[in-house]
Amino acid sequence: MGCVCCKFASCWSSGDGKKVKGKKDKNATADELLEVVPIPSHNFKLECAVLTRRGYYPDTPNKENQDCFCIKTCIQGNPNVHFFGVFDGHGHLGKQCSEFVRNRLVEILCSDDTLLEDPIKAYESAFLTTNNELHANPDIDDSMSGTTAITVLVIGDKLYIANVGDSRAVISVKEGDHGHVVAQDLSRDQTPFRRDECERVKQCGARVLSVDQVEGLKDPTVQTWGDEETAGNDPPRLWMQNAMYPGTAFTRSVGDSLAEKIGVVAVPEVSVVQLMDKNPFFVLASDGVFEFLSSQAVVDMVDRYIDPRSACSAVAAESYKLWLEHENRTDDITIIVVHINGLSNSVVTNGGEAGASNVQPTLPKPDVTPPRSEMFQSSGSDLSHFSHQQITSTLEQTPNHDQPKQ
Repeated sequence: MGCVCCKFASCWSSGDGKKVKGKKDKNATADELLEVVPIPSHNFKLECAVLTRRGYYPDTPNKENQDCFCIKTCIQGNPNVHFFGVFDGHGHLGKQCSEFVRNRLVEILCSDDTLLEDPIKAYESAFLTTNNELHANPDIDDSMSGTTAITVLVIGDKLYIANVGDSRAVISVKEGDHGHVVAQDLSRDQTPFRRDECERVKQCGARVLSVDQVEGLKDPTVQTWGDEETAGNDPPRLWMQNAMYPGTAFTRSVGDSLAEKIGVVAVPEVSVVQLMDKNPFFVLASDGVFEFLSSQAVVDMVDRYIDPRSACSAVAAESYKLWLEHENRTDDITIIVVHINGLSNSVVTNGGEAGASNVQPTLPKPDVTPPRSEMFQSSGSDLSHFSHQQITSTLEQTPNHDQPKQ
């Protein structure tokens, strides 16, 4: 197997040197890639699809898609080890940052001899090294640019999820005799809405205020903003003590060297999950998907489709539709859907019954020195020449790879 990264003109590379092209659907606004990856150590398969779409930006019609992704199979030549990642760039050089991080993070993991012995340590080291290399790159100014990263490393029947920023990974869990599917987050969004993250960046010198508070329209002493759903278009952001920048709505990223001075670090939160036969699939997506869709809504939509390509198209279309109902633009959107087929193990939890996945997040280190980071972009569909109505109409015509489940 090989690596599929962001460019839709790219091909899936198989271990025998053959190239398998990603599927191109003329009715879709982006290419979709499909691959079946066997896990011989536990006798099951992963069937994955990915889709990325450039956002609709009427004020900046030439803006590039700053999302990118990577699917790297057979890490270090091991058929039981595979990598999935979504990178959401931001800032003026967001495209360059996300692509740099995507490429270097995988390269570092592939060359780390301790990866299988201590995946968590290897993950942390890879993120920090990538961040430092981005800072030192003379061709990329990451002072006000960077990328978030949500990644999943599959090792046999375990998932190692490393998150930096506000993209998200979710796994489905079948519950009850009727197989009702419940969403379980594999990562926690790192934003000022989280009390622990808010306090951490304040201790690093950040002011945490919404735009209205910074501009004097609301009381800056009020340090509660509700939650991400009720805060609407004015979430809490991070600011220097005596300046009107950087204004990031996340508390961790790769790059963003100025924001790093006020606590925006590239240290990942890593979770470990034991896969079970009650886990039909997992999803990774940029925050463009989750801005108006809950984790449960995404899982419900994916569960309706047998083909993961159809699931990607449906979620992306619904995300775009909701963006245009609430805003005059959309964000870039990237989603990876991974079906888990043929897994027959059943894990007993502490309660004595086979239940939901055991998600075990590692705690952030309080004495970590904030590293520097930067941001990436990716290629996708260009919708800049479409009107709102044209975009909605186009997205409603999602490719029909299969009919929804009955």
